[in-house]
Amino acid sequence: MVNTGPVDCGDKVIPNPSKMGSEDMPMIGLDAMQRANSTLEDFCRSYFMFHKMDPHQPQCMFRYLPILSFTESYIYQLDNLNEKLLQPSVGMGRSSYREYSVEAKQSLELTSLRMMTNDPFRPLCILLQQHGLLTDRVREEFRSGVEYWYLERKLCHALGSKQEISVEDVMRAIHLKSFDYRVLNLLLYQLRSEKVNDMHMEFLSISEFLVEISDDLFDYEDDVLENSFNILRMFNGIYGASAAPVMLAKVITEAEEKYDNLLKALDPELSLSYQKRCEEATKEGGKTAGPSLGTWCIPPVIQDEELYRSNVFEFEATKNTGKQLPYQPETTKMVAGTM
Repeated sequence: MVNTGPVDCGDKVIPNPSKMGSEDMPMIGLDAMQRANSTLEDFCRSYFMFHKMDPHQPQCMFRYLPILSFTESYIYQLDNLNEKLLQPSVGMGRSSYREYSVEAKQSLELTSLRMMTNDPFRPLCILLQQHGLLTDRVREEFRSGVEYWYLERKLCHALGSKQEISVEDVMRAIHLKSFDYRVLNLLLYQLRSEKVNDMHMEFLSISEFLVEISDDLFDYEDDVLENSFNILRMFNGIYGASAAPVMLAKVITEAEEKYDNLLKALDPELSLSYQKRCEEATKEGGKTAGPSLGTWCIPPVIQDEELYRSNVFEFEATKNTGKQLPYQPETTKMVAGTM
């Protein structure tokens, strides 16, 4: 049902733009650009320093913004299509596509599935190739994106169907999840005609891993409602509500040890600047957990996601009547790094 083959965006012959069909013409919508905006801001503030660039200087930002913005918006547009394939049905005859008819929902799903399984990055690859920006490493990260979305669909479907989940798939997915940051970083090296700094890429990769876990903990309840990939959801499905926080705390501890070792290998000035940026980003996001801050709070585990989801939607539909939420999830709390 799902094409899991590699992304075929390495065409040797670049299509003539005047003869390109609509399927090869990369296009983005305003919604995707708006969703990509916060990621672009974070990328400029967190990654420019690794290129000795000042994100507070407009000429630095706007010189490369068109390519970076278009690329990130294109990725968000695909991510939005993938989300449409994840949204769960709630109750008998009810759907999370509450604003659509059954026919419209089915049409959206078919369109999303067709886009997500038919070389979704091909139009963007063609565009980047025309500008001399499509490297083998960028292609590989696009493959990572396709694989991540496939794993997200596979794992979330399995979780909802009470099927067995592979911890290897879960760890693979969380490592792939930040592929868009790596694409942007590789493009910035290419735009600046600079050689990729592999030590910086390795450090940023483990930092991205920790940030993804932090985001998953912060967005846990929302991810349950939307049936999105979330490492705590997956660990709950694999280990159960009691053991899931313990196993996740172990993963965090091991990753932080690697992060600390790589942080020490950075130039001292760069290391200090990056730690300061991590603290700023964490405070701005309203989070209390993440790299460089030392405290991780794992939220209460929702044992029965279907019941929780159903009751939350019911509560939202009747909140104006004064009806109270009838279900509170059984919970388990764990603070990473305290065991």
